[in-house]
Amino acid sequence: MARELGRRGFLSRAGASTLAAASVGADPRRRASGDGGTGSPQAPEPQPLDEVTGATVAELLAALGSGALTAVGIARRLLERIDRLDRRGPRLHAVIELNPDALDIAARCDAERRAGRPTGPLHGIPILVKDNIDTGDRMQTSAGSLALTGGPAPRDAFIVARLRASGAVVLGKTNLSEWANLRSTRSTSGWSARGGLTRNPHVLDRNPSGSSSGTAAGVAAGYAPLGIGTETDGSIISPAGVCGIVGIKPTVGLWSRSGIVPISASQDTPGPMARTVGDAALLLAALAGPADPEDVATLAASAACRAALARHDGTRAAGPPEAGLVGARLGVPRDLAGFHPAVDAALERALEAMKDAGAVIVDHLALGPTARLEEAEMEVLLHELKDGLSRYLARRGSSAGGLGSLADVMAFNARERAREMPWFGQELFERAQTKGDLTAGAYRAARARCLALARTRGLDALLASHRLDALICPSNAPAWLTDLENGDHVTGGNTTFAAVAGYPSVTVPMGAAHGLPLGLSFVGAAWTEPRLIALAAGFEAITRARVPPRFLATLVEPAWED
Repeated sequence: MARELGRRGFLSRAGASTLAAASVGADPRRRASGDGGTGSPQAPEPQPLDEVTGATVAELLAALGSGALTAVGIARRLLERIDRLDRRGPRLHAVIELNPDALDIAARCDAERRAGRPTGPLHGIPILVKDNIDTGDRMQTSAGSLALTGGPAPRDAFIVARLRASGAVVLGKTNLSEWANLRSTRSTSGWSARGGLTRNPHVLDRNPSGSSSGTAAGVAAGYAPLGIGTETDGSIISPAGVCGIVGIKPTVGLWSRSGIVPISASQDTPGPMARTVGDAALLLAALAGPADPEDVATLAASAACRAALARHDGTRAAGPPEAGLVGARLGVPRDLAGFHPAVDAALERALEAMKDAGAVIVDHLALGPTARLEEAEMEVLLHELKDGLSRYLARRGSSAGGLGSLADVMAFNARERAREMPWFGQELFERAQTKGDLTAGAYRAARARCLALARTRGLDALLASHRLDALICPSNAPAWLTDLENGDHVTGGNTTFAAVAGYPSVTVPMGAAHGLPLGLSFVGAAWTEPRLIALAAGFEAITRARVPPRFLATLVEPAWED
């Protein structure tokens, strides 16, 4: 989750090979820094992206194919940058643990390429994976909690196995809002007991949003070209928007959820995060299928959607990328805007740019108030968390450290209060523990209400009645100041309708307010990812609105004279 619903209204230089052993990965139970990730960052220095740290996947693949770069060289450069920015300098704390085997995996990729046997579309490409996704290697999977640091998961999550088969190099695991931000009504996004506080690379005292905070901040900062986040409601779209990158929340079932620490069986989904639409689309296609027998939602995934993604036609149209906007009918629900003047101004510029590119803007629509939807959603999430967490812990077996239920996790937190709950408690866990199972009348009624409000009378009705390709809305307000004492104070954003419906959304940079990134979301019906990607790629091409991070310590008041 991006945040609690109730508060929203609810390396090529010598010696680099030792970096992994010197990182947090050398002791997975140690926090990312001695200050627990809460101390002030050092004064920022220029940290521009370069031909490796800022390259697209296509550029890296071309350089690997020509021999201009090696997978080991790329991995070393990125590990150097992580060491320089995550552990020292700005101290972003985006990476919770580095993969001690990353350079060996990269070396194997180089050997396979020399032998003419690249294994997949991401062969040799580094990627960061959120720390609630199981990796059956020497890294921990903890959801940011000290409770799950007894040992690595026994096997890869389904999507991680797919990732390895694609030839990718898993560089490390990223920090997150602990337990994906469904622990407390007063939590601070980007903070976990294990990883400390992730900082926004654009302005360090601003929040990176969550719960995929570390993935968004790491990709934006040039730690890797690709990252994987997870979303229940906003946890991909919001941090991607706030950190100025692209995020895709797929239709629930397009990517498997087995082997991922759960919140909601009806809403959870992993998804790609990248600096460009093309890179995010490439990763989406690489992991979209086949069906996973451990995740029934994947059995219903659209074969046509998977085939279209496999052709990657969202970014390889017959003409230039902006051709994806020509003739597109885009609806604007005005009740999803109006929460910040700078966001409203950026939205108006975006609408004009898309009209000029040939899109048809269907304006002044409304999806309706979200209060009833968010209330029903919370009831569903609390029920599904209690049920799903027990199932996940059983899958982990002995590596779950003796934990078998939500009650066990709560008891651990109570025993380790000083480390686990120094800033906020576990009120939402406590509420979830009082819920019944998934046959309870309260759960079934809340889930039916969610589907009616988000799908039938919400997105389905609006998309169909106006013959729309997608709805467009601002993804986020400018990043707020991080406040560990009082928790998050978000002023606006749009994720709930798509999240509750289980429908896809794509956020792409729309501009910035005083250097703080703003995103634009394209939301569609189930299995319309290829169309949304084409629209987002077109918008990206005509606006080029992404701004690189500046690692400012804080916002500086503009100078003025009498």
